[in-house]
Amino acid sequence: MINSFDRRLARERCRRYRRRILDVSQQVPALHIGSAYSCTEIVDCMYHGLMRRNADGSSPDTFLMSKGHGCMIQYVILEERGLLSPADLDAYCTPAGRLGVHPEAATGSLGHGLSMVCGMALAERARKSSGVIYTVLSDGEVQEGSTWEAVLMASSLGLDNIVAAVDNNNFQSLGRTSETHPSFYPLAEKFAAFGWEVAAVDGHDSTAIFEAVTGREGGRPLMIVAQTVKGKGVSYMENVPIWHYRAPNKGEYYRAIDELETAS
Repeated sequence: MINSFDRRLARERCRRYRRRILDVSQQVPALHIGSAYSCTEIVDCMYHGLMRRNADGSSPDTFLMSKGHGCMIQYVILEERGLLSPADLDAYCTPAGRLGVHPEAATGSLGHGLSMVCGMALAERARKSSGVIYTVLSDGEVQEGSTWEAVLMASSLGLDNIVAAVDNNNFQSLGRTSETHPSFYPLAEKFAAFGWEVAAVDGHDSTAIFEAVTGREGGRPLMIVAQTVKGKGVSYMENVPIWHYRAPNKGEYYRAIDELETAS
């Protein structure tokens, strides 16, 4: 595993990714821009800081986007890595394209992703592989019973090759989770009670995410409870529910570009 993480480079990548997502937003009626922006640093850290790379570019590790509606951040990273083409993203959600609103894994039905991760982690162990399965979950899917079945199973099987993060932006669709489901909190303690190692971090602090994973005790699956801001990076999107599923108009688009390019 990589021993250090360059926060400056991570900040530049995330700014670039948000800009690319913004550009794609001008080609479709709507996309989950706020949801992608809230988990940008998490997914970037997993791909660029935590997942190991072989000399040929392959990895023994796997990433699954359980928060399916946040897939735009995964798409733009895969584009930069050459696994998707610019044409693929330009044809996002069009009849001629191959990229949909959710990844091909069935994570659009919330609550399925972590179960798939458990199966993948168990398979890696059966193969005596060192592969780690990384995943990002949303607040909404953590309300699903199937998620908690997977949480229980992962710890019961001792699947310490799972590293998961909850993109805890305190929204599920168009409502604040703390208002619609007040018993959702405290969240970290719930995962700990189910036998997971848990770390609570600022989900927009790439170094904190990296250090929480590389400094883990091990022996159990790890859950990062990442406190985030929906729409992070564009002031008029931050914590505004309508940006769960909307594309900026031209004026909003140019204002967002200005904010992203001038951000410190």
